[in-house]
Amino acid sequence: MCYLLNKQRQNPNHPFISTLSTIKKDYLKNRYTFIPGNRMKEILRFLGASEKDLRDLEYSGSHLHTDPTLLFRMSRNGRFFIDFNKNSISRLEFQPFDLSKEEDFIRNDSGKLRHFRGIEDRIQLNKAFQGLIKFKALIIEGVKILNRPNLIDSDDTWVSTIFQLRTITTAQMIGEPAKEGVHSDGVEHTMTTLLYTQNMNDISAITQIHSKNQETGISWKEIKKEHVLGEFQHQHFLDTLLIVDSELKHSVSSVNAIDKAKDAYRDMLILFSRRPKSESHSTFRYDSLNFHPDFPQNFPII
Repeated sequence: MCYLLNKQRQNPNHPFISTLSTIKKDYLKNRYTFIPGNRMKEILRFLGASEKDLRDLEYSGSHLHTDPTLLFRMSRNGRFFIDFNKNSISRLEFQPFDLSKEEDFIRNDSGKLRHFRGIEDRIQLNKAFQGLIKFKALIIEGVKILNRPNLIDSDDTWVSTIFQLRTITTAQMIGEPAKEGVHSDGVEHTMTTLLYTQNMNDISAITQIHSKNQETGISWKEIKKEHVLGEFQHQHFLDTLLIVDSELKHSVSSVNAIDKAKDAYRDMLILFSRRPKSESHSTFRYDSLNFHPDFPQNFPII
C-alpha cells in the first residue's frame, strides 16, 4: 500500500497531502531534498505534535550520554521497525552498531561494534519525534533506489536506527559532525534534523552532497567541487535534509564558536533507514527484529 499515492488520488488539494507530494517529487528528482524548519513544524503538527511536544524535543539535548568513541560528542540511539503492511512503527531491542569501510565509512572506529545508551521514553513518547519517523516513512515509501547489497528484497519493512547527537566545541577541542570526511552511512535513506544550537557561528556545520565519484574519507580541503551536487546548512529548529544514501555521499564541516571562551554545540536527530539485513550480511547477527523488552513502543504510520 502506497499511502501517499492513494491519498493524492482521493484528495490531491489537501494542504498536507500537497506538501508531502511536493517534497517527495523533489526527492525523487534530485535524490536529496531540504525542508525548512517552519514547514516541518506544520507537518509535525498535522501528524499529532503539540506545541509542548515541539518545545520539549527542541531542548532535549541535555539528557544525552557520553559517546562510546568520540570525545566531542554526546549521544543516544534507538532502533525502530517500519512495517507498511501493518501501518505500524515499533521499537526494536538494543543491538550494537557497526559501520565499515566497505560501506563508504572511513574513520578510526570503522568496523568496531559501538554500544550506545538507548533513547529514553521522554523522546520516544514525544509526538514530534514520532512525527519525524512517520514523515520519513511517507517520503521514502515506494521510492525506487539503488539497493544496498545483502538486505532483504522487500520494500514493505524497514529498520530505522535513530541517533540523537550533540556535537561540542570547546577551547580544547573542535566538534566534528562528520570527522570521517566524505562518507555514506551504510544505509539506503538518511535524514538529518536540527534541534538546537548554542554559540555556533554562521559558517559552521555546512553539509555538502557529493556524487559517488567523490573519494570517500577525504577532508573538506580535498573535496573536488565538480563532484559536489548541493550545499545546505541546518540553521533553524527542524531544518531537515533527506539523502538517498545508497546513491550519494555527503560531508559536514566543523562546529565553530562565536565566543571562543565558551562552549558551542549542535543538537541533531539522525534517522538511518534501510531494509532488514539478510543472513548473507556480515553483521546479520546484530540486526534483530525482536521488539524492545524494556522500552516497548508501537504507533501507526498514519
